[in-house]
Amino acid sequence: MNEMKVGDIVTAIYKTGKYVGEVTDIRPQHYLVRVLAVVKHPMQGDLHNPKEADVLFFHERRALAYREQTNVPKQMVKPFTDETPDYTTSLRASLEKMKQELKEAGTPWAEQSLKNITSLEKDYF
Repeated sequence: MNEMKVGDIVTAIYKTGKYVGEVTDIRPQHYLVRVLAVVKHPMQGDLHNPKEADVLFFHERRALAYREQTNVPKQMVKPFTDETPDYTTSLRASLEKMKQELKEAGTPWAEQSLKNITSLEKDYF
């Protein structure tokens, strides 16, 4: 496995979101990654019952904030070679992509997810 170094720009998958970030520390099982952009916004709802609307608590899942640091398992971190996108632009694009996919799905879970995203957008922007 390719070891990352502090300062490397990477993609990191955290829960159901995907981010571009900078490795700021190396731990035995994880890299500490500082978020610089959002590639894929986290899925909404209950992670233990994905794509189900009829759950006890339908979670609103926020994207990690700009420069927020998080521990990511080493196997979920890959080198990133493109130019790092702007955080706000990338967040907006990832939400638009998710909204389009949810509208096409048309399921009760997708409807509930769209409500969450509308609320998140107000908060983000």
